[in-house]
Amino acid sequence: MAKILRVNMAQRNIIEEEVPEQLALLGGRGLTSTMILDEVPPGCHALGPNNKLIFAPGVVTGSAAASSGRISVGSKSPLTGGIKESNAGTPVATMLGRLRIKAIVVEGDPAPEGWWLLRVTSDSAELLPADDLDGAITSKVNEVLLERYGNRVGIVTVGPAGEQRMAMAGICFSDAEGRASRYAGRGGLGAVMGAKRLKAIVVDPQGAPGVEIKDQPLFRKGGRKLLDALQTHAVTKPGGTLNTYGTDALVNVMSEAGGLPTRNFARGNFEGANKIGGETLAETIAKRGGKGLSGHACHQGCVIKCSNIFPMEDGSEHVSVVEYESAWALGANCEIDDLDDVAEMIRLCNEYGVDTIEAGVAIGVAMEAGVVPFGDGKGAIKLLNEMGEGTPLGHIIGNGAAFTGRAFGVVRVPTVKGQAMPAYEPRAVKGMGITYATSPMGADHTAGYTVAQEILGIGGSEDALAVEGKADLSRSSQAASAFIDTFDYCLFIAFAILDIDTGLEGMVESINGVLGTEYTTADIDRIGMEVLRTERRFNELAGFTSADDRLPEFMTYEPLPPHNVVAGVSEAELDSVFA
Repeated sequence: MAKILRVNMAQRNIIEEEVPEQLALLGGRGLTSTMILDEVPPGCHALGPNNKLIFAPGVVTGSAAASSGRISVGSKSPLTGGIKESNAGTPVATMLGRLRIKAIVVEGDPAPEGWWLLRVTSDSAELLPADDLDGAITSKVNEVLLERYGNRVGIVTVGPAGEQRMAMAGICFSDAEGRASRYAGRGGLGAVMGAKRLKAIVVDPQGAPGVEIKDQPLFRKGGRKLLDALQTHAVTKPGGTLNTYGTDALVNVMSEAGGLPTRNFARGNFEGANKIGGETLAETIAKRGGKGLSGHACHQGCVIKCSNIFPMEDGSEHVSVVEYESAWALGANCEIDDLDDVAEMIRLCNEYGVDTIEAGVAIGVAMEAGVVPFGDGKGAIKLLNEMGEGTPLGHIIGNGAAFTGRAFGVVRVPTVKGQAMPAYEPRAVKGMGITYATSPMGADHTAGYTVAQEILGIGGSEDALAVEGKADLSRSSQAASAFIDTFDYCLFIAFAILDIDTGLEGMVESINGVLGTEYTTADIDRIGMEVLRTERRFNELAGFTSADDRLPEFMTYEPLPPHNVVAGVSEAELDSVFA
């Protein structure tokens, strides 16, 4: 039987609860957002005693379903002031699913001194002192804990940025080989974990009973349909785009489309795009050999394998993983085209425990202010080290792009609800702009990914520069994303299920197999919208209004080269998304 673990950091005790009936069919994002609305006062301080941090694997996570090893982390965000769900692909998700742990709820007001470690096994959970990990970078934490508890455990931790409660701090999860490299990065939830004085979680899956599946034949049938779709589609199949080039394949695609934000969102294309793009990334990994690897899996059940291990010139491992969002944020957005500099910045973000998107956009804003010049890779590395060291300048950068813009009086600050925009220029990709503006999560591409239709022509071709119909496209994409995040399949299955109907049917059938439900594909929008309404309700109670569902003012009057277009989306159009 599934259970919820409540970890009270004030009393330093752990209570095991049965799952309430109203939560029985939820997992992942649907579960975290529902619990946050029910249990967290919307007006509370995100770093104060009344906020909670919730870890929840998806409904199918831990089963044999392909690419389902995702975990959602939910809380009130110190970056946006609203509700937040951030997720990661990691063996930790699979382990919790197999242990039948529906959620771990971290709550209470801890003592101001001392750090703690939560150890979870098949028959117990305990809080242990972790002062020896105080100040440790994430790789050091993993090294110590893998040595202490064995190399089959999963690890969750925060780096120095989380300990110092910086608003761009993420939560780091171990990958399939135990690296500290998989992140629930967005929204500053690492700062909440730091505020709870929880340095790390160790999950031991030995003796786990496995996911309870109500209808095994249906589950296998649906899982096979989805797997076949993933292994057939050009984007997700073995030897396909993601497997060969990783997500970084989008750098050149988006630059050619005029939608790659460059020089702090001043242009939509980057002259140095090919130097940091997926093709060059794959060629460099192959040339350097050694410990380099394309087609790396973030967890054992991943069949898409879009991750990579990037080597140094001598073949030794530099960092995992160079993804599109990271290469863009720390590369094109800062006009840096040196792949090794970008890799080093990703490594530092991993070690200090921060979101690469927020870090790259914050550095771009600092460059706009003249703190270091655009294109100065070594200067950008220095800013990240300032953050890791906790200097005053480091705290400014570490608290995100919006904070950095206020500190230096910068007008061009590409954020929504206080969160930095990802790697799709909303003036050139209108549907993404509407998602950025209206998502309860703040600017977040994973909240409603319209690029598949607008740029890649998957699931129906759309004109990226056209506004008409994009409110509907964004709303349906946001609902679909909320559905997928609730059952916690990898979002990249969307490429296959948009084009292959049997893949879509297989996803729903596999869910029915686990839960014993009778959902159809028609329920995807309904369930997704229920999650979105829950999240918007929290934000409304926290004081958000329609005025918060807007793109930055500079995008309404500053034309974006090369298309020379402004945002061009009316307030009425934005308000119609959830009218």
